[in-house]
Amino acid sequence: SPRRVGSFSRRMGQKKQRLAKAEQPHSPSDTAQAPCPKEPCLGPPTTLGPYRSIYFSSPKGHLTRLGLEFFDQPAVPLARAFLGQVLVRRLPNGTELRGRIVETEAYLGPEDEAAHSRGGRQTPRNRGMFMKPGTLYVYIIYGMYFCMNISSQGDGACVLLRALEPLEGLETMRQLRSTLRKGTASRVLKDRELCSGPSKLCQALAINKSFDQRDLAQDEAIWLERGPLEPSEPAVVTAARVGIGYAGEWARKPLRFYVRGSPWVSVVDRVAEQDTQV
Repeated sequence: SPRRVGSFSRRMGQKKQRLAKAEQPHSPSDTAQAPCPKEPCLGPPTTLGPYRSIYFSSPKGHLTRLGLEFFDQPAVPLARAFLGQVLVRRLPNGTELRGRIVETEAYLGPEDEAAHSRGGRQTPRNRGMFMKPGTLYVYIIYGMYFCMNISSQGDGACVLLRALEPLEGLETMRQLRSTLRKGTASRVLKDRELCSGPSKLCQALAINKSFDQRDLAQDEAIWLERGPLEPSEPAVVTAARVGIGYAGEWARKPLRFYVRGSPWVSVVDRVAEQDTQV
């Protein structure tokens, strides 16, 4: 009868409404954030979570996150390959910070007098250098600042990240730098100052000793994504590493790599740039 048909239609309409409501994505407030005493809490997320990130997935839904096969190469080619790739840090509140790598240094292992693994020495402090490629080696300098390296092929070999071009979350980076840096904390940092040095980028991305020995290919709070553009060979400057005057002839070896013309690089070597052009 018409009455039965009308009742059935209403029930079907209500069922469709319930299904549609159940399929709606959860807002960030629907899930509680687990507290993390070692990491900063900066309020609600300012970016999408990793599974909805426009950077994390390609249009076809394939992850652009770089895995073990990328890290599993010798230190020098890995240091070059890092240039142009995007480092991502996901804070406990869901905020994602991104920076394009523009400067690196290679450390070749036991024979390298500037490496913490020189002479083959292995300690609890530098164990990350001897772990599988893609393992983070984070150490502290001057008793207060951190530097982040990624292990490569070869025992005791790794790549130091020296500078990033900030891409996403700049205000959060600025807040973290202002909170963690010493000295003139009242001065507002310019964008090019946020990540223009190994300790600066660790401050800007809230990276500390707790990240030591984490797997960059698997970790949920930090990972590497393939950048949209890879610098061509002429755009990469090869220069001596910075701050290793104690290392004798190794201090002069051209094991630092940076993107020519990038305003985000920590130290520009004009002589090396001319030599690279020649």
